[in-house]
Amino acid sequence: MKPLSGLRILEFDGLGPVTFAGMVLADLGADVLRLTRSATAGAPVFTDVGGEVLHRGRPAVGVDLKDPADLARVRRLIASADALIEGFRPGVMERLELGPEACAGLNPRLVFGRVTGWGQTGPMAREVGHDLNYIALSGALSMMGEPDRPPRPPLNVVGDYGGGAMLLVTGVLAALLEAKTTGRGRTVDAAMTDGSALLTSLFHALGARGLWNEARGTNLLDGGAPFYRCYACRDGRFVAVGALEPQFYAALLAGLDIPAAEAPQFDMGVWPALHARLATVFATRDRDDWAAHFEGSDACVTPVLTLAEAPRHPHNAARGTFVDQGVVQPAPAPRFDGEAPALAPPSAPISLDEALGRWR
Repeated sequence: MKPLSGLRILEFDGLGPVTFAGMVLADLGADVLRLTRSATAGAPVFTDVGGEVLHRGRPAVGVDLKDPADLARVRRLIASADALIEGFRPGVMERLELGPEACAGLNPRLVFGRVTGWGQTGPMAREVGHDLNYIALSGALSMMGEPDRPPRPPLNVVGDYGGGAMLLVTGVLAALLEAKTTGRGRTVDAAMTDGSALLTSLFHALGARGLWNEARGTNLLDGGAPFYRCYACRDGRFVAVGALEPQFYAALLAGLDIPAAEAPQFDMGVWPALHARLATVFATRDRDDWAAHFEGSDACVTPVLTLAEAPRHPHNAARGTFVDQGVVQPAPAPRFDGEAPALAPPSAPISLDEALGRWR
């Protein structure tokens, strides 16, 4: 049995963080129903982005929220749910008469989870935006990329998933724990600006101590340190070097045949020259040669794998980090009691009436 078995969660289908949050909750064992726009509402069940991966573990339930009969049945589902998650712009659920107050009237113990870019309040709350805009405003984006170029988008993992979905999941689970003792739900306002700002906490702490500056590519963790960055290899592939601690740095230098006296670790004045020296050395061999060379050492050197290569790596294969269910995809995480995570089989769409029968 999974940790969230027996928990009922209603997911209002959308893009980005709410979809990822629904997947995580379903992976952890929650009984998630994904309400999606029905064909009669003008669009088929949403499967084109995310599809078998992000929509895994829970059935799609086609609804037309402009149909009074469908809306009445959705309200019945809300009355039986433990939590609801949605990612619409502020005011959308209220216009449907499905906002937090209306839902609390149907189900006082319901946890109402909301995830947006700017949050439910503030002067920008109703403006449009995407992951990149939210992490730009939070300060996170300013630290990413090469020093002589514009900041580089870190995919959508910082805003949509790290600052959005994972903080939504955390908030929903915290509120559910409270509701078990109080019998009252909460409204969770997960804003990607707030969440991605939270993820920069370390750098605010370092900056307050004079250990971080705003010039990209000059700091310890942003590629400025020659012992914490990626290097190109002879075959055009890359290795990641993360030798932060002195003993690991010593192992790195030993593996590269560089005398320690010629490469003081924390003398920032020599970092540019040392970076160039390491780049020259790493360019003399192929990526997998370097991986084999450093295997078993404390130098913290690993190959930079592609999405296609990662599932085949012996460590990932041994742990079952990826699974193949028609599509190779990351397995649920984390694992509990040392057991390999199990992936629920694909779920066929069900009707609203079937969903009501399931939660009777």
